[in-house]
Amino acid sequence: MIHAEGVAEVTDATFDTEVLAAQHPVLVEFTADWCGPCRQLAPVLSAVATELAGRMEVVQLDIDTNPAIASRYAVLSAPTLMVFRSGEPVKSMVGARPKRRLLQELEDVFETV
Repeated sequence: MIHAEGVAEVTDATFDTEVLAAQHPVLVEFTADWCGPCRQLAPVLSAVATELAGRMEVVQLDIDTNPAIASRYAVLSAPTLMVFRSGEPVKSMVGARPKRRLLQELEDVFETV
C-alpha cells in the first residue's frame, strides 16, 4: 500500500473500532497499490493529517486487501475519500485533489458538528 506519512492504516478487522467508534471525525482514503492518483494524494494526506491533528483523524484502507469494508460502503474507485462522524459516513469524494481544495471541502464537516 502507498503509505502517507503520519496516516494510520486500517483494515477490515480494525475499521469499526478505529473509524466508526472514533471520538473525532475520521477521513478514510480507500486506496490501492496500483492507483496512480493515490500516490499523488499521499503527501496531501500527510499534510492534512498534520494540519487537522486533534480535530480529525486521517487513515487509509487498502481496497484490495480489505474488500469487505470497501464493499460495505460501495467504493468503486480509488482514491475515494470518505469522512465518518459518529459512526456514519457524512461526506464522500472521489479522486485526488490538492491540499487547499481538500481542506476547503472538509470545512463543512466541522461546521455541522
